[in-house]
Amino acid sequence: MGQTLTRAHDELFRRHPDERFNTMQDLFEFCQARKERSELLWRPADDLQAIATNGRLELATTPIDSHRLNSWSFGQLCSLANISRDTVNRLSPGTAAKVFEETLPVGGKPMQVYADGDLIRSIHGASYTRLHDVELLTMLREFATDFVPPQESGAPGTQGGTGLYCGEQDMFCFLIDPTGWTEINGEAFAPGFFVWNSEVGKRSVGIQTFWFQAVCRNHIVWDAIEVVEFSRKHTANVHDSLREMRRIVEALVEKRDQRRDGFATAIGKAMTARLGDDAEEVMKVLSKHGITRQLAKEALDIAREQGAFTIFAVVDALTRLAGRIKNAGDRWEVDQKASSLLALAR
Repeated sequence: MGQTLTRAHDELFRRHPDERFNTMQDLFEFCQARKERSELLWRPADDLQAIATNGRLELATTPIDSHRLNSWSFGQLCSLANISRDTVNRLSPGTAAKVFEETLPVGGKPMQVYADGDLIRSIHGASYTRLHDVELLTMLREFATDFVPPQESGAPGTQGGTGLYCGEQDMFCFLIDPTGWTEINGEAFAPGFFVWNSEVGKRSVGIQTFWFQAVCRNHIVWDAIEVVEFSRKHTANVHDSLREMRRIVEALVEKRDQRRDGFATAIGKAMTARLGDDAEEVMKVLSKHGITRQLAKEALDIAREQGAFTIFAVVDALTRLAGRIKNAGDRWEVDQKASSLLALAR
């Protein structure tokens, strides 16, 4: 039995509508535009000063320039000052500015202030190394060309959840290859992966690849096998992670191609190999594979119309009959039993 992966499910339910993207192209263009707008400002720690202006708290980076703070950069500022953000939130902007005046560190190495126009996205020390979201997406566009988002979520409150997300703090992508289905140990699997990153230090950069049997509309991945995960913090060598992630994607694609070729060969054999010379012999084989007598009889009636009891004809008939079953669990069980018959063609 494989693993149940809930990473994409968790992302689906925490993302706001403005963080959801319909296509990889939409996500790429958003990330590219944001990178072009954003600016990295190196400032001595002594130059950073919290000020009250226009009824809110801002951060001055020079005597004449100040920037707005979002939730993430405000939290980072509080961490630099070693004070609770909940405490600061209870203060007026003027009082909060005085608190930061007393608590922000002085001297030391320069600070990285990452800004999008007049909004500060993050504040880091000298050791932080940024990997832009668009760099990761560029690698995927080149090496994962057949992978697309799963079906759009149908869960209440998540309409528009495609598996492609990007907000102020991080990015997450859930991609599958809908044409990559193949047989592994007599069961059907397809390849997929998650990738994630943060330009502002919210999370590591990483990837998780897998082979799965089903993805529900809540984006839970069922019966995942061969799960491979890699992640790295945003330190000096973080750009090396792109090479490792590319290698992992290439390995997934290579294995998909090998398995798909093997599956095609098996199907070719299944189209000529017979399960038996007559209906009675075929019924015995189906019974050994857990197919009920009534279902087997209906399948043989359909297969007989194709002129022979080949493995492919019988599997195709069982698959058609499974599609008529209302209960999803029963439908899945018949599909799995039918797929197991393909192993007889090898």
